[in-house]
Amino acid sequence: MCRVPVRARNVLTDTLPKPRRFLARMMGMTATVLVLPGGKPNSLQRARSWHLSSVRMRPFTSAIREAGADSGIHVVQVQYQVRGWNRGGSSAITDVRRVMADARRERPGAPIVLVGHSMGGRVAAHLAAEPDVLGVVALAPWWPGGEGYLFRSAQHLAVLHGTADRWTSPDASRREVIAASRRGVRASWTPVENAGHFMLRHPARWHAWVCEEALRIASLAPSQ
Repeated sequence: MCRVPVRARNVLTDTLPKPRRFLARMMGMTATVLVLPGGKPNSLQRARSWHLSSVRMRPFTSAIREAGADSGIHVVQVQYQVRGWNRGGSSAITDVRRVMADARRERPGAPIVLVGHSMGGRVAAHLAAEPDVLGVVALAPWWPGGEGYLFRSAQHLAVLHGTADRWTSPDASRREVIAASRRGVRASWTPVENAGHFMLRHPARWHAWVCEEALRIASLAPSQ
């Protein structure tokens, strides 16, 4: 089970069940959670499992997998072919679509939750329109503009962003969450005071928050 941290005030708060209440509904559900690492704005270098962008997401992957092990949750961390977004993100988006297709074959009908850090948050936003994507959990997402319009009405979106981030803009992600919320997305934006992009400040809080949000969204999947 996730350890639920004390939360900072949300700028926007959706109407999902309060922390821990969803746990009573989890038995018998099924969902796939895909964890999307960050990357670089431009790079054709081959992505490797030992790159820090991948390494830093493994504790998140493990935490979600352990917490959801008895609840039908399947967790996969995606490995991109190359490290960069590169003019529209077609390579990274294609990589994730391939993993999504595998998940659909292995678990027909199971909804998908996307968890993305930095560039991974941007990839997740661009895949949010897929009909079986139940929601997105974004950590310090790289959202330069317009991402809030990629989410469907009534979809679930939870964003956590350090206020001292100098790599991606917390103000930009907050604006996109507000834009999404105005369109009917069930969205929340939560700050981590004085935390930077690489989630080194208050790491336990980052991990517990992501685990909680991913399982909370997954708990909305219908029982199989």
